Amino acid sequence: MLEILNLIWCANVTSDGLASLARKCTRLKSLDLQGCYVGDQGLAAVGQCCKKLEDLNLRFCEGLTDTGLIELALGVGKSLRSLGVAACDKITDSSLEAVGSLCGSLENLSLDSEFIHNQGVLAVVGGCPHLKVIKLQCINVDDDVLKAVGANCLSLLSLALYSFQRFTDKGFFAIGKGSKNLKSLTLSDCYFVSDKGLEAIATGCKELTHLEINGCHSIGNPGLQSVGESCRHLTELALLYCQMIGNSGLLHIGHGCKYLRTLHLVDCSSIGDEGMRGIASGCKNLKKLHIRRCYEIGNKGIIAVGKHCKLLTDLNIRFCDRVGDEALFAIAEGCSLHYLNVSGCYKIKDAGVIAIARGCPQLCYLDVSVLQHLSDRAMTELGEHCPLLKEIMISHCRQITDVGLTHLVKNCTMLESLHMVYCSGITSDGVATVVSDCPNIKKVLIEKWKVSEQTKRRAGSVISYFSVEP
Repeated sequence: MLEILNLIWCANVTSDGLASLARKCTRLKSLDLQGCYVGDQGLAAVGQCCKKLEDLNLRFCEGLTDTGLIELALGVGKSLRSLGVAACDKITDSSLEAVGSLCGSLENLSLDSEFIHNQGVLAVVGGCPHLKVIKLQCINVDDDVLKAVGANCLSLLSLALYSFQRFTDKGFFAIGKGSKNLKSLTLSDCYFVSDKGLEAIATGCKELTHLEINGCHSIGNPGLQSVGESCRHLTELALLYCQMIGNSGLLHIGHGCKYLRTLHLVDCSSIGDEGMRGIASGCKNLKKLHIRRCYEIGNKGIIAVGKHCKLLTDLNIRFCDRVGDEALFAIAEGCSLHYLNVSGCYKIKDAGVIAIARGCPQLCYLDVSVLQHLSDRAMTELGEHCPLLKEIMISHCRQITDVGLTHLVKNCTMLESLHMVYCSGITSDGVATVVSDCPNIKKVLIEKWKVSEQTKRRAGSVISYFSVEP
């Protein structure tokens, strides 16, 4: 009997069709209706027939109203464990009150709506004490909700809050006091949460392993210092658009979070080499480092990573334009990379990529787009030393020609994806070579005018055209 049904963006599914499915699939446990324009009648039928339903996703179900969700809760309230509602303009606090009173076993709640207020969320939080995962993007919800979460959701493991302009530190004091088992916290565009709020979380939720701070402009070094001092089990940290966080914050993370395995930094203009050296020397278990547009990070920071982080397999330093060949020398000597993205690092030349080719034979993904100084020499070395390459991006590398491409694909027989637009040295002959010599190729991104009629006939399905004329 069918237990899992995924109907994402099946816009032609109607309420009658859903009702028919419900009557025939009575043992259904998981139902995803994202993007389906079904109405209340269909959802009510699910509630009446599918008494074992545990997981329901109603994202972008614009035809639903409170009536349908209430009928569903009446039918499957005892079994429902996970509920997601987003962009359903006619679902309001009324139906969430029904969920709160009828779905006492709910563990996972995801809400994204401007039509939901404190009343509805408070009802769910108060009536569902077993909640473990809460994801909210409700601009009309404030600190009272977080206070209720801290008081009632003692089993909470994951909390994600997006685009809140009404949350302040007061709500986070309650979370830190009550949700002691919290392991994952995401804060995105929560403008009025400051270092004090993050400190309350850090000191109260010492089991935290995942932290993402995105665009929270009132959080700076003191908040991150609290995390470094209190959250010793942190394994993943993401800082995006955090202009107030600098080297000092990262130094405390490096000193205290020895188990950190993943670090994401995006547009953090105050973080430089000093902070990266602190991370490298303290977080020797680092396996994944993604940095984008952090212009103060240069060779010294990445050299430290190569020296200390021997377990690193995934390095992404896109558009870090102070990073050059010297950094890649250190990475090649100290790490066995599987994934590398240095696109936009214009100081990197053949020497750096050749070092990677010789030092990282396990490499399977490489993006060297927009490296204007890269030539056929680097492609030849990659072909000789990296036979496991599956994806490579060389777009905007104007010195690479058909000769280098031929050397690359000769030995990289596992190649599946190749992007090479705006490569003036690559012609239709080079494209034909890729298609004929790579038995596993699935995607080639190239200008349309560089694909011959013969190549189109041979492998038209794998060619993706980039719209540009010669």
